[in-house]
Amino acid sequence: MTTTAVAPETTAVATVPSYVQDAWWTPAADARKVPVRDASTGEVLANVSTDGLDLAAVVNYGRTTGQTELGKLTFHQRALKLKELAMYLNGRREELYESSSQSGATKIDNMIDIDGGIGVLFTFGSKGRRELPNSQVVVDGPMETLSKDGSFVAEHIYTRIPGVAVQINAFNFPVWGMLEKFAPAFLAGVPTIVKPATPTGYVAAAAVKAIVESGILPAGSLQLISGSARTILDELDYRDLVSFTGSASTANSLKGHKNVVQGGIRFTSETDSLNAAILGPDAVPGTPEFDAFIKAVVTEMTVKAGQKCTAIRRVIVPQELTADVAAAVGARINERVVVGDPRADGVTMGALASLEQLADVRAAVQSMLDAGGELAYGSLDSPSVTSVGGGVGVVEDGAFMSPVLLSWADAEAEEVHSLEAFGPVSSVIGYSDLADAIRLAARGSGSLVASVCTNNPSVAQELVLGIAAHHGRVHMLNREDARSSTGHGSPVPHLVHGGPGRAGGGEELGGIRSVLHHMQRTAIQGSPNMLTAVTGLWHTGADRNFTVETEGEHPFRKHLSTLRVGDAVRSDLREVKLEDITAFANSTGDTFYAHTNQEAAEANPFFPGIVAHGYLLLSWAAGLFVEPAPGPVLANYGLENLRFITPVAAGDSIRVTLTAKKITPRETDEYGEVAWDAVLTNQNDEIVATYDVLTLVEK
Repeated sequence: MTTTAVAPETTAVATVPSYVQDAWWTPAADARKVPVRDASTGEVLANVSTDGLDLAAVVNYGRTTGQTELGKLTFHQRALKLKELAMYLNGRREELYESSSQSGATKIDNMIDIDGGIGVLFTFGSKGRRELPNSQVVVDGPMETLSKDGSFVAEHIYTRIPGVAVQINAFNFPVWGMLEKFAPAFLAGVPTIVKPATPTGYVAAAAVKAIVESGILPAGSLQLISGSARTILDELDYRDLVSFTGSASTANSLKGHKNVVQGGIRFTSETDSLNAAILGPDAVPGTPEFDAFIKAVVTEMTVKAGQKCTAIRRVIVPQELTADVAAAVGARINERVVVGDPRADGVTMGALASLEQLADVRAAVQSMLDAGGELAYGSLDSPSVTSVGGGVGVVEDGAFMSPVLLSWADAEAEEVHSLEAFGPVSSVIGYSDLADAIRLAARGSGSLVASVCTNNPSVAQELVLGIAAHHGRVHMLNREDARSSTGHGSPVPHLVHGGPGRAGGGEELGGIRSVLHHMQRTAIQGSPNMLTAVTGLWHTGADRNFTVETEGEHPFRKHLSTLRVGDAVRSDLREVKLEDITAFANSTGDTFYAHTNQEAAEANPFFPGIVAHGYLLLSWAAGLFVEPAPGPVLANYGLENLRFITPVAAGDSIRVTLTAKKITPRETDEYGEVAWDAVLTNQNDEIVATYDVLTLVEK
């Protein structure tokens, strides 16, 4: 395979390039090529081909160069690059909009796809710095002590997988679909190989071109295959991950590949989904819930011309409201929806992605009509559309289709629960009671999302708990959140995107959860010192450096550059007197009987009599470990994991031992965070309380 570091072709009918081994690549002139057309006009935009592309070399480049370069960065450094990339792409949205409009996408569609994809980068850029350590290891859960003397301990850690993340994306969201998979993989430190769907792959290529020109990403961290990659699984093994979005039939074929079944490729998929929206019995016409429900249904039917994996396919409503719902949906479509070329003024719904997709959707609708569905709104005839010039144009060369709403006399018809028309198509069916609504929703055999629209809390509880296990996400809609809701069909990067059964059984997004999908969880065992060395976190029982004794310096006098994990200070004892407890009770108003009434306190099985307030002891502990002069410690910003273990009575004494447990420099600030392990003990060395003190310390 040969590559050249030149920009993609700019001729009238160019070949969509691949970006591999950090160079643009196109096939030989005589290679077999597939034409890609403008969805609205039928004009040939480009050709697509990967004839001659060495997929083994692409994978190897990711595993070597990509892994090496990403491995030089911490989670925080990768997160900052995601933020930087998001800001850069924000400045190039208009050119991406222009490219995307050729796929039939309207301005609103582009905001969902392009702005949404950029938003994912911003979110992971933020979450990576707030929720991950500034290192390359994630500790999962507390330490487990495996020996009586504490010399043999264990815990779980996450480290990145050593291969590549191959991301096979659908045609409907060429930018969001790419970036929502790329961001968590990059944050984990795993190189990405993107394989977009052919009909809209040129939009993904335009986004990759902008990313490459930004110069932000390390070498090998992102590669693009524009065209067929049927044999790429032959090149993968247990080190690698495949994330697939598309049809269930294709997913099942890929799952059956020997390198998945026997070779251990991590495979996750997001596939067909007959998502439902359930209208509660209280949400009758005239209520805010009914209006919000109709709006949601029409939005999901028409945004991206209904080509969304999360679109509402089954509108499940009380039997007596089916006609009202159908009429209201039709009225809103008539009022709001203008089908046409998305580059024309006033158009609100564009074309389907291709003529082939149009044919598939029409065929699916015809099958549903043959199975007993009836047209409640729309038709299969070609609609009159708004052309680029603003007039009414012919549509022989465009992939246009009117929204279609089907009604079903038989809510049990198999086709309504098994056949997905992946376009502006939905079906309305009636239920008799809530149990029936739950049963009908579950007949989708696993879905990405369902909406429940009701203002009755008990109805919401019954419906949500009844359908939750059949869905990856449940969206509750009522008058309180109708204006602020992100919507039924909009996955957000903070929450998981995926679903059981027919929906593929996979899981994407979900904040840091999706980062961990690109990492291996490993149990590690050893001494506290060895676990500290591997994780960078001090573990109970590991060596400590009591700096006052060894260096003559309180650890609070150390800047971040000289402070080390394990640096510690141990205070002297301080006696607790009854008058101290009484004074604290009177000054704070905390006169709970355990602190003020000897007889009542002795009757409590937890206390030997009057005991000190836990917060009095914490306050004293701060006084025992603090170094009062201005210095590197800028602020105390919290406590975590506080537990009171042994009560302290008048006459007892306490001391505190403070150990630097976790040091997190901030990449963009002149300070960082330090978590200190704090242990309060009494005069008998019994543990009184444990907690973590959080401070901000100058670098």
